[in-house]
Amino acid sequence: MEMYASLIGLALASASFSPANEELRAAIGEHYRSHLGQLFVHFHANPELSLLETKTAERLAKELRDVGVEVTEGVGGTGVVGMLRNGEGPLVLVRADMDGLPVKEDSGLEYSSTATQVNLAGEEVPVMHACGHDVHITSLVGTAAQLVRQRQRWSGTVMFIGQPAEEVISGARMMLDDGLYSRFGVPDYALAFHVSAGEPAGKVHVRGGPIASSSDSVDITVHGIGAHGAAPHRGKDPIYIGSQIVIALQGIVSREISPLHPAVVTVGAFHSGIKHNIISDSAHLQLTVRSNDSETRDSLLSAIERIAHGVARTNGLPEDMLPDVVFSSTETTPPTVNDEALAERIHGLFLRELGDSMMYASEPEGMGAEDFAYFVGTPEAVPGCYFEVGGTPQSELDAEAAGGTSVASHHSPFFRIDPEPAVVSGVHAMTLAVMELLPAAD
Repeated sequence: MEMYASLIGLALASASFSPANEELRAAIGEHYRSHLGQLFVHFHANPELSLLETKTAERLAKELRDVGVEVTEGVGGTGVVGMLRNGEGPLVLVRADMDGLPVKEDSGLEYSSTATQVNLAGEEVPVMHACGHDVHITSLVGTAAQLVRQRQRWSGTVMFIGQPAEEVISGARMMLDDGLYSRFGVPDYALAFHVSAGEPAGKVHVRGGPIASSSDSVDITVHGIGAHGAAPHRGKDPIYIGSQIVIALQGIVSREISPLHPAVVTVGAFHSGIKHNIISDSAHLQLTVRSNDSETRDSLLSAIERIAHGVARTNGLPEDMLPDVVFSSTETTPPTVNDEALAERIHGLFLRELGDSMMYASEPEGMGAEDFAYFVGTPEAVPGCYFEVGGTPQSELDAEAAGGTSVASHHSPFFRIDPEPAVVSGVHAMTLAVMELLPAAD
């Protein structure tokens, strides 16, 4: 904990906080030491899988109630909605996702998760917060506490969202389908942040435009005709056909999509057969498909079905045996796109209140997806801003750059975040952002 405190001290020393802003930062630090630190450890050590976050939701609801927020549970499954009303003014949504991942933790932390849980398929699996959602929900509680404490300075309403099932990109849509906006109001703004391993702990980053890609899960079932492995001509080999489909799919991005438009088609699983000398009668492929705009997304999805059917026809399969191509209706999300004007406003706020030394520059390393898109894109067009907070000490980043141990990525069993700088900066930045969007109290 001494290392975390020194990081906070260095950050404070390098930033030019106004007296009110410095007082806010100090109050957040004290709240971390008195409560939020222990709350983070609790959430980290007790993760739950997507759509099964019952105890997490219960604890989050209690924490929000304890600071004076009106809470409704069970929205869209295990979703939590907290309303903090403070006179006339805009409605600002603040969202934190709360699900863990089916990963066995090997981070070496003294509070590592040893939890297991029976998933929706009936299998008992290990569970870990391997993506920082424990930081997000801890910071949601901290932000609520600071906004209650500062309520004489702002007017309006804040909607706190504890969202389930982000890891399967389903929870945001489920909450909306359960009447989130019709029951609690359509927000004027929506805010969220994600802690980032591989970025300096306690520093923040915000940019406009696309900040997370679309994601679609696609299942392809290739039908074949079983036969003896020694007489392949007597059947239709689905592994052979499926392999051709895998190769052909790679031509979509390289030959059908403009190189100026990012796109990914990954076959993440290929299952078929039970024995060396038996040609099976089916093969199952699982795909993830990513893009940053709707036109590219539509082109990718239509090409997948065309290619799967075309390869099957080339191999002599009749029309009634063409592959089944199923696009998931649940594991799907459009790109998350920050409102340019709002992102510029929040960026200016952070520069002004946190200082340039508390910000970092960053470029995406891949095409990760995020269902925050639903809060800002459907059913209403809501200006949204999704920013990042670094979670790794600069010393570890410097060591990696010098050829030392690599910083573990998100979704890794070795994933770890320095909680104090991440939570303190997450609460500080989010509290400032909310108050920026709400008028001063009369």
